[in-house]
Amino acid sequence: MHAFSHGSTSSTAVVVPPSLALPVIEAEFPRQLHPYWPKVQKNTRQWLLEKRLMPADKVREYADGLCYTDLMAGYYLGAPDEVMQAIADYSAWFFVWDDRHDRDIVHGRAGDWRRLRHRLHAALDAPRHHLHHPDPVVAGFADCVLRFNGFLPHSWNQRFARHFHAVIEAYDREFRNRTEGYVPGVAEYLALRRLTFAHWIWTDLLEPSAGCELPDAVRKNPAYRRPALLSQEFAAWYNDLCSLPKEIAGDEVHNLGISLITYEGLTLEEAVREVRRRVEECVTEFIDAERDALRLADGLDDGTVHGKELGGAVRACVGNMRNWFSSVYWFHHESGRYMVDSWDDRSTPPYVNNEAAGE
Repeated sequence: MHAFSHGSTSSTAVVVPPSLALPVIEAEFPRQLHPYWPKVQKNTRQWLLEKRLMPADKVREYADGLCYTDLMAGYYLGAPDEVMQAIADYSAWFFVWDDRHDRDIVHGRAGDWRRLRHRLHAALDAPRHHLHHPDPVVAGFADCVLRFNGFLPHSWNQRFARHFHAVIEAYDREFRNRTEGYVPGVAEYLALRRLTFAHWIWTDLLEPSAGCELPDAVRKNPAYRRPALLSQEFAAWYNDLCSLPKEIAGDEVHNLGISLITYEGLTLEEAVREVRRRVEECVTEFIDAERDALRLADGLDDGTVHGKELGGAVRACVGNMRNWFSSVYWFHHESGRYMVDSWDDRSTPPYVNNEAAGE
């Protein structure tokens, strides 16, 4: 199922601002959507209500327009329907958690954040015991983790948990940075961003989508790891490029552009150009890295049943790394998450709940 360069939830064509337009993505990275997407959107909307992750009025008014399911349905092509649904719900949860983290910072709720952080660590290690936690963010997370744990062997579950424990701690680092008004240096920011954007989580989820856990020798092979990293760096930095006005309005300190302005003395216009240059470089480098990864897949397909399965799984994962570029690109121009000019208050998204939760 192909999607054209307009929102899947709207018939209105999307106009990409020239400063954010990437002709190479529009021309060479055709956008697709998982055929299960219409059901995913409906089911995730219902899941948000059942798990009390968003108030009913906000789900009704904003959920579809935020396009969270579109983002995932454009990435994990070929995933079994139940895997696609679990990833879509988890993605919606992740955005809600991110907003909760932001509101806890804005309203100085350090104690609330500290408790949530510890509860998420606990839910990650024992999700079944947290399915009915009074905090919807904890219960919703436990539900997602428990579903993920049923798709692949325990070794994959352990890796996912290890990677997400690091994400939680990176969010805590962000909490402290913002509370203290500390802007991380460029290198420090890039390392932190790989964790807060959850680079390795989204990469891990390529495997249940392909129906196969990749052995360490494949996952850690530079021919596989490089395109995986480039696809995620593109997404994180393009997000920085698009969200820079929103984050400046919200007194954020975590954005590649903000670090460049603070530590390298760039003007806003120069910082935008530099972030854009890095984004474009990710695309061109990915095209080369993709070839190496596909050669790796060909080498794994040695004529045995196992080799054919492994080679096919790597091809599927690499194909979805490519899909990530177009999905991320169009998401940023379709989702209401970045349309700050339409908000009553540019520093306060209209779809968030400003009240403390979980107590």
